[in-house]
Amino acid sequence: MNGTLPELARSLRLELLLQLALAAVLGGAIGIEREMKGKPAGLRTNILICVGAALFTHLSLLIGGQANPDRIAASVITGVGFIGAGTILHMRGSVSGLTSAATIWVVAAIGMATGTGLYLEALGTTALVMGVLAGLGWAEQALGRRATTSHLIIHARPDPSPVEELQDLVGRTGLEIVHTEVRRQDVDLVVELDVRGPKRLHTHAVEAVVHHPAVRSVSTGE
Repeated sequence: MNGTLPELARSLRLELLLQLALAAVLGGAIGIEREMKGKPAGLRTNILICVGAALFTHLSLLIGGQANPDRIAASVITGVGFIGAGTILHMRGSVSGLTSAATIWVVAAIGMATGTGLYLEALGTTALVMGVLAGLGWAEQALGRRATTSHLIIHARPDPSPVEELQDLVGRTGLEIVHTEVRRQDVDLVVELDVRGPKRLHTHAVEAVVHHPAVRSVSTGE
């Protein structure tokens, strides 16, 4: 009887099922926070990544054995890299989605820890990630309230002149335009704006400007 229970557990793969269930819970905990903030990688994405990483890691240990235990697990990192790259948007000088990509990377690591049997490490990492994503919002807000100055260099089509529209776009983000300089450079109209305000609004201003149909490129002069 004593030998029957372990054999039954092995035949039913109970350990694997528990690992996958834990991976679903941990990935879901992080996914809920991402979903509530409207991020592209939300609840289902994080659950699937965490569960998939746990399963691949378990299979890697099972198939590779002692000789080559990282046979499959090493490929998880490469696969997650492609998924993370898909969450990053690069639009004419504006980059967004880096936090979502980094979260996916860490969620995969949590799944791999679960698949390896490192449950305490997986739980601790999940708590730490959720603290960083949710608990540090107050710090970002405090830093965002500090006024900073940036220099926007906008290359746009000259006709019709988009200067007033660009100034209006930047002003609607809540930034103050300190100085404006306009000049012609080859076939482009170059508009340089010195803007001041909370740091978080500077990114919003760049995203607003790059979507203007007359704008060719935007840089911050950094």
